[in-house]
Amino acid sequence: MASEAASDPRATALAEATGQVDEGVTAGRVPLVRKGSEQRVTRQRRAVSAALDELDDFVSTQELHRGLHDRGESVSLATTYRILQSMADDGLVDVLRNGDNEAVYRRCAVEHHHHHLLCRNCGRAVEIEAPSVEQWAARIAAEHGFTDAAHTVEIYGLCPECGAASGEQRRT
Repeated sequence: MASEAASDPRATALAEATGQVDEGVTAGRVPLVRKGSEQRVTRQRRAVSAALDELDDFVSTQELHRGLHDRGESVSLATTYRILQSMADDGLVDVLRNGDNEAVYRRCAVEHHHHHLLCRNCGRAVEIEAPSVEQWAARIAAEHGFTDAAHTVEIYGLCPECGAASGEQRRT
């Protein structure tokens, strides 16, 4: 039945109601659950996923919850926290810490390891590839005998618009 869900809306509804959702079932452009995940696809999870799909920048759980409430979605703040953490654990969203050390989330366009440029003023985020960072991190880990090393690199600054508006744009 779950494999029928991708093409038949009635089968999708039945599969969701029984928790037998095929990992390929999506809401829009991305999966709602990671392949092999045992997460049920609930109404609340679909609402959170749809709201994330409409955002371009990182958002805190409270901001996302407010947006859900404004759209008329009935999802508690605690459920929003749990769903976002589950999606982060499944690799479906990126999670960073903002300047206040608050977790912020975003559905990223790329599914592989990447980094971000983040505007300190407006929150604009740009996904970047950084092969030299990857090589440096692997080399440093190896030099110190570390294996299975992982890293995160986020670069904070002012985007061109905010830099121009504040007069703090510096020549490079």
